[in-house]
Amino acid sequence: MSARTLARFVTATRFEDLPADVVERAKLHLLDTLGAGLAGSTAVETRAVLDMLTGGSVHGGEAGGRTGEAGGRTGGVAAWGTAVSLSPRDAALANGVAAHAFELDDTGGCDHSGAVVVPAALAALAAGGRPVSGSELVVALVLGYDVGRRVLEACGGYEAHNGAGWHSTGTCGTFGAATAAARLLGLDEARCAHALGLAASASGGTWAFVHDGSMAKRLHAGRAAEGGLTAALLAAAGVTGPRDVFAEVWGGFLTTFAPSTADPGALTLGLGERWRLLRCAIKPYASCRGTHSAIDALRAIQTDTKLTDSGIAHVEVTASPFLAGMCGGRDVAELPAAQLSLPYALAAQLRFGTVGLAEFGAEQRADPGVAAALDRIAVHPDAGLDAAGQPIVTVIDVAGRRHVRRVDDPRGSPTNPLTEAELTDKFRRHAARALSPEAAESLARLVRGLDRLSDARALLPALTRSGS
Repeated sequence: MSARTLARFVTATRFEDLPADVVERAKLHLLDTLGAGLAGSTAVETRAVLDMLTGGSVHGGEAGGRTGEAGGRTGGVAAWGTAVSLSPRDAALANGVAAHAFELDDTGGCDHSGAVVVPAALAALAAGGRPVSGSELVVALVLGYDVGRRVLEACGGYEAHNGAGWHSTGTCGTFGAATAAARLLGLDEARCAHALGLAASASGGTWAFVHDGSMAKRLHAGRAAEGGLTAALLAAAGVTGPRDVFAEVWGGFLTTFAPSTADPGALTLGLGERWRLLRCAIKPYASCRGTHSAIDALRAIQTDTKLTDSGIAHVEVTASPFLAGMCGGRDVAELPAAQLSLPYALAAQLRFGTVGLAEFGAEQRADPGVAAALDRIAVHPDAGLDAAGQPIVTVIDVAGRRHVRRVDDPRGSPTNPLTEAELTDKFRRHAARALSPEAAESLARLVRGLDRLSDARALLPALTRSGS
């Protein structure tokens, strides 16, 4: 199909076309992503990126040296949670890295849509140089989530595309970022189509990081945000992109990135009727979403049986080969590896009773009690389990009794959502790493009333540390 079909949808959709539940979910995911990004502004990866962009040194989430000027239109855009001012393109990169840095961001979109779409959208607000209503920002975010997920589905879905070695946040996320940016920059149908075509040239990212716990995974969200924004800015400047980017031609995105699993019809199936944002999840735990069902299953067993760490002899997890390969690692010396480790997530639940960001600290990862718990946890791949299915957790207590649980609908999913109180608490805890409580509450109020804001650019100064 031609990118023009999606571009027509992107440019024609009105705020009034969005169901009320989609609007509310957009605001919740925006708030959650900003909380994740504010926490992530303190991460070592974010500091390193800021150091690279500014040519200065980074301490406590702030960078010294010159203000970033490279990479796009000039104009000050905050690196969230800091007093650093960057160009729009640099801000999209840095804030995308920050939003994904601690595995706190949402999932189920491109996959990590929030960390890609939101940084690109807010950078586009600044790059556009004109007032944009809050309701228009809502539309842009919803469309970004929609297109990014549709591209992943057209690649055959999460398991097929990621199972082939691609990290879909980096490969498909560029299209979501380009969509949101193109909408906010006011691109017409033709130039929006060019932006989508150009986004393919910024796609990339593989799962090589999973083998050694490198920081590369965090960069994929930032690069996708930057790449999508750049595609939209280039299209606005008159640069053309391939109109047949999704067609079954040599060099087409789908034939190149998904040669044996492509489903081009998924790009437009239920367009404007089945909003992909509604299938996204907000994380309750600071780990890969693939670990969450097992955490919930272990917690449920502990609740039902009153078993504590000392009363549990072994924990056995039966998982699909895909999940076992992605999250079965046991080397937790580095934070990225620990957050992808299903055994560590369960060990943290046994040792600390929760699996929040604090439980992934260096001291906690080196805790002797965690090491002892890890020794009692085993993950067994079972080819009979579908890749999309949830793992089965079996707890053997010290008396030899077996307790089995499978959670098909983990916390934070659309059908088992976090409560408003839980979401608010999550945002407050993570925003507190960069903003004062008063500044965080002010930001939260702006987001809750986003669809009533006359100019969404009011969000930008609220994200700076100087705003606290």
